[in-house]
Amino acid sequence: MRLEGKVAIVTGGGSGIGTAYCRRFLEEGAHVMIADIGEKQAKDTAESLASEGEIDFVHTDIADERSAEAAVEATLSRFGQLDVLINNAAIYGDYDGADNSLDYLKRVYDVNVHGQLIMARVSATPMVKQGNGRIVNIASIAGYLHQISGMAGGDKDNFVLSSNAYQTSKFSVIGLTRHMAGQLGQFGVTVNCIAPGLTETDATARQVPEPVQPMFAQMSASRSNAQPEDMASVATFFASDEARFVNGQTICVDGGNVMPV
Repeated sequence: MRLEGKVAIVTGGGSGIGTAYCRRFLEEGAHVMIADIGEKQAKDTAESLASEGEIDFVHTDIADERSAEAAVEATLSRFGQLDVLINNAAIYGDYDGADNSLDYLKRVYDVNVHGQLIMARVSATPMVKQGNGRIVNIASIAGYLHQISGMAGGDKDNFVLSSNAYQTSKFSVIGLTRHMAGQLGQFGVTVNCIAPGLTETDATARQVPEPVQPMFAQMSASRSNAQPEDMASVATFFASDEARFVNGQTICVDGGNVMPV
């Protein structure tokens, strides 16, 4: 019960890894608010986990500042406090790697980068006031892997510089984490980051062709792909009092694929 008495918002908690965060946090004694743009899936997830602990949901578009503010207000109204933000929502399963338009790049950044900043900004306000809080941003090892970027662009006669919207947005989250941590640490609020490796979820099944998935496993020192519960374990540590003096860090949870110095 490492999170007993704590209140957490999990963005994108209605499916995939987000649901694993919700389930694990409930098991650890936290109260959970799912903030998700998919209202039906958030409601269904909240109902399915209701026997595990106190959980609710609020329709949230993290790229919209008013919607993000409303999610925090709903959490404070429902549970009376806010201790943890899991910044999980992102464009991933519906990511179109073939769309190199600037409009699409901006759409991905509006959610994956600006959305995380907006949610962190509105969540930090009550955390700073109470002198304690945990923000956990979610990046991806895709941000580190230039090999993925090399798959795009075409040959030398038909080359187009790809925006690599998902990959670059997720690396931006790592930088965002460092600067957030530098600002908020003095107020007792830590900001850390998880960079998942290829994780076996429905979104991954839609996004990554099945024949390619074993290739990612072979790139890992553990020769396997991640499960959502692997991310939930690290998020629990970051959210707990055990991580009181861990700040501005990114952990790659990928079985030893990317090993940053």
